[in-house]
Amino acid sequence: MEDAKTLDPPKGKPKWLRVKLPTGKKYTQLRGLVDKYDLHTICTSGSCPNMGECWGEGTATFMILGNICTRSCGFCGVRTGRPMDVDWEEPEKVARSIKIMGIKHAVVTSVDRDDLKDMGSIIWAETVKAIRRMNPDTTLETLIPDFQGIHIHLNRIIAVSPEVVSHNMETVKRLTREVRIQAKYERSLEVLKYLKSKGVNRTKSGIMLGLGEMEEEVIQTLKDLRKAEVDVVTIGQYLQPSKKHLPVKEFITPDQFKKYETLGLEMGFRHVESGALVRSSYKAHKHLL
Repeated sequence: MEDAKTLDPPKGKPKWLRVKLPTGKKYTQLRGLVDKYDLHTICTSGSCPNMGECWGEGTATFMILGNICTRSCGFCGVRTGRPMDVDWEEPEKVARSIKIMGIKHAVVTSVDRDDLKDMGSIIWAETVKAIRRMNPDTTLETLIPDFQGIHIHLNRIIAVSPEVVSHNMETVKRLTREVRIQAKYERSLEVLKYLKSKGVNRTKSGIMLGLGEMEEEVIQTLKDLRKAEVDVVTIGQYLQPSKKHLPVKEFITPDQFKKYETLGLEMGFRHVESGALVRSSYKAHKHLL
């Protein structure tokens, strides 16, 4: 991988980024339920390339706290602006969706809500409680924002004991200011360290490649995550949501993704999901093992 300054935007997607149409009995069944009951999942709204595979294994991802974010990250397709008021019935709605779909392992994520005094952490905790109450056999991963690193908000997540707590680094240190804008590389690391120090059994993070990072920077990010005792890491290809977002500087080859997977496992991560179409929730149910 070259220095970002020498890279021209690539022309056209390579063949390894071709997405197979989701199929299978379980997928068809869940697709029908989502349409019938107007259920909201990130899988459908985000057109995830792995939806068929994940749904076939009984895993789905839900987003809470609305669809308008208070941050304006250069990679993210979620709208930025003034969010709607908090829907205090949302925890029950999400729990009911999981029950209707018969989800075995649910991933819950959210937009950033820096506009709220609690940054949305109370709704987060109430959502986990509602899911537990209505779906006692469903396991959970919470893919949380940084909550600006404030411990009282993080403690609410820790207190409800999801099986996996995830927070994404998204990119390497040098590119964080450009890619994530309001986020901070060191703050995200501190969040992950704090979660582990408070007894979270399984922590997880993810990064995306193709934004102009160099190989040594990716390796250093993996080292930083291991130093923070992160258990699981996902590594995927960045794809530009629209012309307004950051351009793709490079399409990472399958061999390079495999190299990062091998290096990560050698560093001691329990699981490393590394590939062009890998997203944060990919094979999420396997990260419990």
